[in-house]
Amino acid sequence: MSDASSPTPPAGGVDAPLVQTPRRVGRFGRGKEKSAVFRGVAAVGAPLFDGLARIEVRGAEKLPAEGAFVLAPNHYSNIDPVVVARLMWTIGRVPRFLAKASLFRVPVFGSLMRAMGHVPVERGGRTHDSDPLQAGRALATSGGGVIIYPEGTLTRDPDLWPMKGKSGAVRLALQAGVPLIPMAHWGSQHVMGRYSAKISLFPRKRIVAAIGDPVDLSPWRGRHLDQAAYTEATALVMQRITELLAGLRDEEAPAERWDPHTKHQKETGRFEQP
Repeated sequence: MSDASSPTPPAGGVDAPLVQTPRRVGRFGRGKEKSAVFRGVAAVGAPLFDGLARIEVRGAEKLPAEGAFVLAPNHYSNIDPVVVARLMWTIGRVPRFLAKASLFRVPVFGSLMRAMGHVPVERGGRTHDSDPLQAGRALATSGGGVIIYPEGTLTRDPDLWPMKGKSGAVRLALQAGVPLIPMAHWGSQHVMGRYSAKISLFPRKRIVAAIGDPVDLSPWRGRHLDQAAYTEATALVMQRITELLAGLRDEEAPAERWDPHTKHQKETGRFEQP
């Protein structure tokens, strides 16, 4: 497994995450998409995170500068949402997640989550009053970006490669008619290990990320889809994410994607080695 903290960072000495394009905003404009709540949280959280890690982004220009999209990243550390949120904020888009409903029950934090427009999803796949994608569709059709982890939880793969995905990201992209953007990042595990509650403060870490071209979902658009079709489309998304991650790690990905079901693992809760 490669060490994302070991390569020498690019010259420049800039403390904020490095991106390849200038800041950009969605079609609502910086004043509306970046609300007062988001600005307040970023004013406090961004400098704290930047002290922990530097993010370098490849392909930042592939994240739509305006309009709706679904962003599908890999997931292997509990700090991943913070990494993805910091990256999106720097590029100029507002990060909104489909997140575990239990997070919304945490005092103060849950209120902030709701104020920022994140969407609670129960473990069983239902939001409180509707199907788990309804609120996501509302965000997407209004021109916002929605972040969905297609793996659904932290990967069970022992080497942190993406595992078999779930169809939520594909369903939302197809139903809302918006692009699905694959993303991978590597290095978060040096800030916070999988299932760890401890943050490594020193030395400052390096996280690398890559945003890919929109996944071509045209074979599945405009027709009735069964579960087999969603599974096929999801496999393509996971392939694109894995290819991005292999480039970041400079390693060859496993020939067969990790499947918790065939490994006799639970799909929720902590990782269990078979």
